Amino acid sequence: MAGNELQPDPQTQIGGFLKSLVHDPRSVGAVAPSSPSLGRLMARGLHAGARVIEVGAGTGALTRAVLDAGVSESDLYLVESDERFVEILESRFPAAQTVHGDATWLGRHLDELTGSVDFVISGLPLLLFSDVRKRRLLTAAFRLLGEGGAFHQFTYGGVCPVGRRVLDGLGLRASCLGFAALNMPPAVVYRFERG
Repeated sequence: MAGNELQPDPQTQIGGFLKSLVHDPRSVGAVAPSSPSLGRLMARGLHAGARVIEVGAGTGALTRAVLDAGVSESDLYLVESDERFVEILESRFPAAQTVHGDATWLGRHLDELTGSVDFVISGLPLLLFSDVRKRRLLTAAFRLLGEGGAFHQFTYGGVCPVGRRVLDGLGLRASCLGFAALNMPPAVVYRFERG
């Protein structure tokens, strides 16, 4: 089978994205598939040999940037709650492990990775999450992340999507990785690390 037969038509991907956005806008982190410039910023620091979990993987726009940074598809774990997106991800990235489930319960899906992950990349709409849900997601992610591991998150808001109280309570610190001005809409990327 030719390689291009494994990849769904881009219009099908955008159509599925828009259906999910209309059906449940609070579950979709982006208002349009992420741009290559946002992908490069989200993948900053990733490298060959890194083990990466992507939560809220959508149609795989950020996933492509992770692979372009040198991460092997077999070292990639994609977590997505929308069944239509899961099907797209499985066909586009067959060597990655794709999980259909809620990212806030990462430990239930990927417990065997505890302490061995280098990066978690998030396309989830954290600004719409309650503090309880943010704590649950970050606690689960940092349980899987090894020493020196980092969690990358983009946001359309001009401020960090996780407040000081939640960060301090979890012993985390946030830093701004940069601004993706060419994304639609423009986005800011934050890195969360252990304090």
